[in-house]
Amino acid sequence: MTASPALDLTTARRTLADQPFSRLLGARLTAFGDGGATLEIDIREELRQQNGFLHGGVLSYAADNALTFAAGALLGPHVLTGGFSLQYLRPATGRTLRARAEVVHAGRRQAVVRCDLLTLDEDGTGTLCAVAQGTVLPVQAP
Repeated sequence: MTASPALDLTTARRTLADQPFSRLLGARLTAFGDGGATLEIDIREELRQQNGFLHGGVLSYAADNALTFAAGALLGPHVLTGGFSLQYLRPATGRTLRARAEVVHAGRRQAVVRCDLLTLDEDGTGTLCAVAQGTVLPVQAP
């Protein structure tokens, strides 16, 4: 496999915008590079579950994409999630969901990445609501 070109913030944002589901959720990449990525989603009524908390599927999406973008910052643009685990710590409430991921270890065949998921309230105070860890694999370009 030949080395993939490095991603920059502009290209990474374009990649995110090319994902229809990411557009549906209103996801935005707010930081990217050096083995890290931060993804944010405004918490809207239609993203909540029946008790008013942010739906766990939104947290799972955010963790998955943040993990993959963080690894892509080191491995290049052609990567896929190999697997991840997610632990919910408390119900997600607030104004914004922030998924902040960073590569723990990157080799030729995979990267191990961890992610903190926080909700931000109106004044920007963050509350940790879930943590994730996963592996991301480089793949051949399509």
